[in-house]
Amino acid sequence: MIVKRECVSCHLKVTPGIVSDWLLSKHSKNLVTCSVCHGVDHMSADDVDLARPIKPSWCGKCHESRWNQFKAGKHALAWSAMKAMPTVHWQPMALVEGMKGCGGCHKIGVKSEEEIYSLREQGTGFGYASCDVCHTRHTFSVKEARQPQACQTCHMGFDHPQWEMYSSSKHGVRFLLKQQGILPENAAAATCQTCHMQEGNHEVRTAWGFMALRLPMPDDKAWSEARKLILQAYGVLKPDGNPGERFDLFKAMDVMRLTQEDWGKERDKMVKTCRQCHSGKFANGELEKGDKMIRETDILLAQAIRIVANLYADGILKKPKNYAYAYPDLLTFLDAPTTIEQRLFLMFERHRMRTFQGTFHVNPDYTYWYGWSEMQQDLTHIKEMDQELRRRAQVERQP
Repeated sequence: MIVKRECVSCHLKVTPGIVSDWLLSKHSKNLVTCSVCHGVDHMSADDVDLARPIKPSWCGKCHESRWNQFKAGKHALAWSAMKAMPTVHWQPMALVEGMKGCGGCHKIGVKSEEEIYSLREQGTGFGYASCDVCHTRHTFSVKEARQPQACQTCHMGFDHPQWEMYSSSKHGVRFLLKQQGILPENAAAATCQTCHMQEGNHEVRTAWGFMALRLPMPDDKAWSEARKLILQAYGVLKPDGNPGERFDLFKAMDVMRLTQEDWGKERDKMVKTCRQCHSGKFANGELEKGDKMIRETDILLAQAIRIVANLYADGILKKPKNYAYAYPDLLTFLDAPTTIEQRLFLMFERHRMRTFQGTFHVNPDYTYWYGWSEMQQDLTHIKEMDQELRRRAQVERQP
């Protein structure tokens, strides 16, 4: 208790916001003092660096079940997944470890002890404990983390505008009206957590995963060929269909379901959730519509991948040396060297995402205008650029 009084008396002057948040928290009511998390070595302005940085496993000492769920889920892998991207080291470090770009959201992932201390030395403290991304410091409020706005900071924008989709869907509108007191508190209204954190489960897994790619291949021949091509452009499958150099990486990062059983388990969980408000027939039917939209986006995207791959094969475009196979690399982002390859990236990472995510998030406008319609335009532009590149190549080959 002596440590608590000394910490509070000093920090009331230095960082009063931290103290006021802690006083609002359940930690303060249960005598979880500063020293429990930060140790007792920092006691003055001269030894600030001795304050212990927090690891999520320490939260697990008291919140064991939630910690076990979290580390088994996709959010725990977010930092490693970012670091595994092939061109992440090309980006300004302020965007990555400085957390002013990708790292600002991927910080929720579990980090090594060396990484935690490195980030702390850079002054990038917020979020390295993972749990404090959603249960923000120092209130660590469960009520805050249960609000859909807690997800908004990261789940918005370029390739995952879930907040925009959700908040303008009927699910989102009804809940926001509840928050404003217009609808009664007991009105049915789904939040992000309702569907993705059933009963508070911190795994946050979905059937299709982030990229809507999975194995085994479907019986539908057209869809199977399209998905195979996409997975080859990802480096997950080799041209012969066998596991590629990134197969093990994708498995470790848990970004796609690799068995029918794994996919079915997550789909069954979602149907069970939907049935709190809808009939099973309706829920299954709506989710199957999402599956069908993924099929359509895959077939459209495969056409564009094939066009660029043929430009490589015909020697019209030079395939970058860091591409493993004879396909454009969908993980290169806007580092792709030509306009047509960058357009392909936009088609995949921005517009395909919006098409299937809009479908599952019950937002027709996002599905059509911001997703499917844009994919159609992307393919038109890619076809025109293909023709122009071939025309130029023919002219250059003429004596």
